Amino acid sequence: MATFPSTPEPSYGLTKRSAPKVRKVVFADGFEHRINFGLTQHQNPKVYNLAWNNITEAESDSLETFLDARANDSDSFDYTPPNESASSKFVCETWQKKIDIPNRATITATFREVFEP
Repeated sequence: MATFPSTPEPSYGLTKRSAPKVRKVVFADGFEHRINFGLTQHQNPKVYNLAWNNITEAESDSLETFLDARANDSDSFDYTPPNESASSKFVCETWQKKIDIPNRATITATFREVFEP
């Protein structure tokens, strides 16, 4: 299991999204019944939209190399999001590198929490 590099840290302005897995049944009279779908502790995965702004080319290459390796082996990785105390398992299915000025870059990525043994 790989661990996402701790440096550089992502820039602030990140987005954390929750999407609880809930099944809903609505009856003709408007009555609605909702139930959690899946194990209780695993039914609310988080999605983080992260950015590393104005980092060096070497730092951006290191992050991109790590993400490319996870794309090649289809493996999840451990990551501790900012302001969180514990790490979780994530996958990154999409990221982007932007070079605005020489030797400086911005990486944006979406990390989706997964639950694996």
